[in-house]
Amino acid sequence: MIPLNVSLSHYKRKDVQEEILENAKDREIAAKFNDNFGKRPDVLRHASDILELAKQGATSFHASEELWRNPLQLDTSMKRQELERLRIGWDLMIDIDCAVFEYSKIAADLVIKALKFHKAKSISCKFSGNKGFHIGVPFEAFPEKVKNEEIKNMFPDAPRKIALYIKHMILPEFGKSILEFEKNDFNAILEKTGKSPSELLYMENKTKKFNPESILQMDTLLISPRHLYRMPYSLHEKSGLASTPLNPEKVMLFKKEFALPKNVRISRHRFLDRDCAERDEAKQLLTEALDFSIKEENAPQGEREFEAPKIALPEELFPPCIKSILSGLEDGKKRALFVLVNYFTSIGWDYDMIEKKLKEWNARNREPLREVNLLGQLKYHRQMQKKILPPNCPKRENNIPLINQQNYYTDLRVCNPDSFCTRIKNPAQYTSKKAWMMNRGKKPEKKKDDQA
Repeated sequence: MIPLNVSLSHYKRKDVQEEILENAKDREIAAKFNDNFGKRPDVLRHASDILELAKQGATSFHASEELWRNPLQLDTSMKRQELERLRIGWDLMIDIDCAVFEYSKIAADLVIKALKFHKAKSISCKFSGNKGFHIGVPFEAFPEKVKNEEIKNMFPDAPRKIALYIKHMILPEFGKSILEFEKNDFNAILEKTGKSPSELLYMENKTKKFNPESILQMDTLLISPRHLYRMPYSLHEKSGLASTPLNPEKVMLFKKEFALPKNVRISRHRFLDRDCAERDEAKQLLTEALDFSIKEENAPQGEREFEAPKIALPEELFPPCIKSILSGLEDGKKRALFVLVNYFTSIGWDYDMIEKKLKEWNARNREPLREVNLLGQLKYHRQMQKKILPPNCPKRENNIPLINQQNYYTDLRVCNPDSFCTRIKNPAQYTSKKAWMMNRGKKPEKKKDDQA
């Protein structure tokens, strides 16, 4: 509960009004009156609207992740096609809200680093007002279309897939960072989170291991049509703190005292600043997230993680698609890198062998990948400590890949199946099955006693 004198004093500030109004452009807005939301849809057109609502008892202001041509035309009875005609875009908003504030800071810092790794530049961050952080990338940073589909119509699927991909990417480092922060004191994690050992541990090879996913709260289900987020500089009813934008480079230095209404200063790092965005800067992020989603969907249940051969299988057993990739590519090198790393680990290659082969492959590419990106992807896979199959092959009829289907190998133009491809569903299966057939045909060696 926020006292009226506190909320009025805060929302009377002209600089606070200006920042809220700037964030409100093209968004559906809803004011909250302590426990209850006001009318929806609503908009903010003037700074005086904010003060007037505050006088009526509004304690916080919330905005849509989606951008609308005319938000006041929104209606709960609208069908998807009607919403798409009204929607002009959406912003990526990753909501981090761990039970422990320090853990949220660690997660937010890793999310920001993961976004930067994918070449996104216009990254913004704000304290949520309670225990978490919001990480944003404006719509203008994404391409207008992907595979002839307008990005504006890919809500909520595209941002949800990006959030899941980023979560998957940072999870190993998040677990490691939490343990380092607590100086490997597992009891400290138990005490702070209030969870039981069974909730924080899992069994792997008869050994109990820490499961960081149990405390990493990135709720992708909140990325949904007409979902609202707390606007920058808006107060939080439970904590009484302001949702404060901050320098994304210094999230680890943020303290809650900075968000006390009396201490709030307007940050030069505006949340979801469209003027900082460059078209296509987040293209790699979107493409790799969609590719990751395809791989997850294609992987058969129970086969996503598996036991690789104990001995590295030889190159002569590589399938045509892998051989084609290794001959060098003009486009799709990052997706191909994802395929190769998973393929090699799936057929028993160790990371030294993989690194050598990847460097040889990269040298054959028309425009080689930066070595830091190549080795970074390999390092990330190594940290995951899981053997994941590469994406499945495309569906075929008469050994011809079906057209108009989204698949790694057809998109990379490396799917040239031979007669053996009809027997398999995955490149790693091609190699392992051929190895099994060759070994089956070998006669067992005679023992010395038999030769005497």
